[in-house]
Parts: sequence; structure tokens; C-alpha cells
Amino acid sequence: MVDDDEDVLLAAKMLLKKYGYHVIIEKNPNKIPFLLNNDSYDVILLDMNFSKDTTSGKEGFEWLGIIKEKDPSAVVIMITAFGDVEMAVRALKDGATDFILKPWQNEKLIATISTAIKLKKSYNEVDKLKKAKQMLEEQISQPFKDIIGQSQPIKDVFNLIDKVAKTDANILILGENGTGKELVARAIHQKSLRKDNSFVSVDMGAITETLFESELFGHKKGAFTDAREDRPGRFELANGGTLFLDEIGNLSMSLQSKLLTALQSRQVTRVGSNTAMEVDIRLICATNMPLLQMVKEGRFRQDLLYRINTVEMQIPALYERVEDIPMLAIHFLNYYSKKYRKEILSMTPEAITKLKKYPWPGNVRELQHALERAVIMADSNVLQESDFLFSRKGNDAAEADTLKLNEVERAAVVKAIQLHNGNISKAAEELGLTRASLYRRMEKYGV
Repeated sequence: MVDDDEDVLLAAKMLLKKYGYHVIIEKNPNKIPFLLNNDSYDVILLDMNFSKDTTSGKEGFEWLGIIKEKDPSAVVIMITAFGDVEMAVRALKDGATDFILKPWQNEKLIATISTAIKLKKSYNEVDKLKKAKQMLEEQISQPFKDIIGQSQPIKDVFNLIDKVAKTDANILILGENGTGKELVARAIHQKSLRKDNSFVSVDMGAITETLFESELFGHKKGAFTDAREDRPGRFELANGGTLFLDEIGNLSMSLQSKLLTALQSRQVTRVGSNTAMEVDIRLICATNMPLLQMVKEGRFRQDLLYRINTVEMQIPALYERVEDIPMLAIHFLNYYSKKYRKEILSMTPEAITKLKKYPWPGNVRELQHALERAVIMADSNVLQESDFLFSRKGNDAAEADTLKLNEVERAAVVKAIQLHNGNISKAAEELGLTRASLYRRMEKYGV
């Protein structure tokens, strides 16, 4: 509340405190910009007339304009002892929400403020919906939303999706980079009871320590240097829907603690606020890292692991479902032919064979990029074997044309995993390693 009459300010503050409102009072209107920069307010009560001019309302209109310029969604109630219908109409046209005359009736003031707070909440909700809609549109524009394949390993994934989708169980999706873990998370959401609400994806590996709380829990205006407006976090945006935390294995122990607290309480508090908000989310996490091994090594919290993996899903690597490669390749071929306006109709059998023989350490994502490059560089309307150029690093040990120790070791790891159909225990035994040693090598070589 901004008014140059200290008695009015104190009387209003005492009254409003009885109703549970937290009230900031200020005599000097010149401090309004400072106050707006350092906090946000549900309602601003603004006097029309200050010491320079006691009747015209000119100063009040000027400050109303400044407030609305800094915060277009600000809810402002104008107050004056010298009001008339014309002045009230002008105030409303200039952006005020309501108009009150002094001396006011207490019941009238409380009712007006209560209505104004409901209006502010609706503004906040609309803003949150706009941000969620923008995020949803960005997600819809992404290609390859469907999971493609008919092999038994991918059919097993489909069956598990059908079993868990209708529940609210927390899901942990495991798999190598590029296998389509986010696609599986989206498929679970689309088949769930929350499908009409937001699916919010967060790359945990891309969030810095300093921005973690702001990104996930939101912040209030002025909470830190660049916080120029109130902003909902990803938990809020996902309220009623699904929150997907990708690369969760990359979180530091301190950030794991903060995440666990939010998951246990189902509440988040925006940075710069003291008010906790209830959130209703379905949690899906994903990682390519060996979380059980990390727990043993003290790099991942066991209680957080229990919290996030009510159901665990393992997504097969592309070398485990070689029979799906032709179908995936044709899908990407059609997409990129349209994108780059090239009339490429098919692939030779030799090209398909070459794709099936390559071990695809980068999985479906690497196949996608290989098709994109081939379409861009192709000289005919049929992709040839020569249109696909692979690094020697992708070849297995029997085909490796190199004596570099790292490349030979990586090829041996890939070959052993292929030989035992992804069974890590048997692959480790084949290589003469412990499971932990094999996991470390897999992490080292991006397998």
C-alpha cells in the first residue's frame, strides 16, 4: 500500500493483518520502482493524490502507468478521498482493477482486496498455462515421436508400457545413449490417465548447480540478479501431468538431496518465497549410468534410487534389435527426404546389409544422423552402400583395422555385449572382468 498519510497506512495494515494478509506500506511513491524490482505483490493499493497535488489524481495516474509498464499483470486498486465517476472510469481504462474512496468501509475494502487476489491468481494461472502451452508446442514440433520396431526386445518394451502406463508408479528407464528413453517416457504419458495434461522434460545433465532450484522449483521476481519476473518451475508446469527427469545419474549428491526432499513432500518452494506449493506429478526418470554401482560407490543416494524406480525398464540397444534397422532406416529416409525436398525413394539391399552389420554404438540416434547425412549428400534417388561412411571406432574387434589399445578394447566390449545379447554378467565373464569393471569401461567408451 502506497499513501502519503501514515495514519491511513497503519490503520489499513492493522486491519488487513487480522485477515492474514502480509502488508508492505510505503509513504514515498518514488520508492515504487525499487519495491517492484525486489518483490512481487498480489495486490497494490495506490493513493491517487500525494503532496504535490491533493485533488486531481494526476500523480496517481502517473504511478499507475509506471507500475503497469513494469508489470502488465499487476493488480492495482486506486484509493482517493477526492474521487468522482469520471476519475474512476479513467483509472479503470488506464489499467486499475478497482477504485475505493476514503474513508472506506472495512467490509468493502476486504471484499475488494479478496476479489483482486482471486484475479491475480487467475493471471498467474493463465501465465503458467501459456508457458506450458509453449513448452508443449515445442515438444510437438520434435520429429520421431513414435517408437518404431517389431523385434521381440522392442515388443517387450511395448508390453511393459501398457502395464505401467495407467498407474502412477514412478518409472526408471535405463539404456544406452540414443536408444529412445524419452520416446518411451512420452509413450507412457500418452497412454496414462494424465495424457490431457503436460509432459515436461528436463535434461538434468544440462542444469548447473546454481540454477537447479530455479529451473525445477521456480523463482520469485527479484530472487536473484536476473529474476525479472515470477517464473514457475518444471514441477509446477508438470502439475497434474508427467515430469520426465532425463540423465538423472548426472546429479551431484547435494542436488540429489534437494530433489529427494521435493519428491518426498510433494511440495516445492520457489526461490525467494517462503510459501510451499503442493504438486501432483507422475515421475519418470532416465539414465545411461549404472545407478546400483554408483550407490555402492557412494555417488548416488540409495533412498533416492528407491524413490524413483518403483518400476524399472531396460531399453534395448540397437545391436540387440538388428531386425528393426531396415524399418527405422526407411522411416528416417522418408522424413529427411521431405525435409530437404529430395526425391529419394529407397535404399539398395547392399546399403541395408551394411546398416545391419554396423554395431551402432550411438544407437538409434546415430542411425538417424547417418540417414540425414546420406540424404543430404546423395546424388541419386536410391541410397547406395557408398552413401554411408562409418568411423572405424564402430567396427567390432574382428573387423578393426587398428592397433590402438583404446579402440581395440572398446570393440571387444561391444562384441562381448552383442555376443551375449546385452547380458552384462555374461559379457563381463567373457572378457575376464567384474561387472563393475565392465560398467566403467562402458561408461568410458560411451557404450
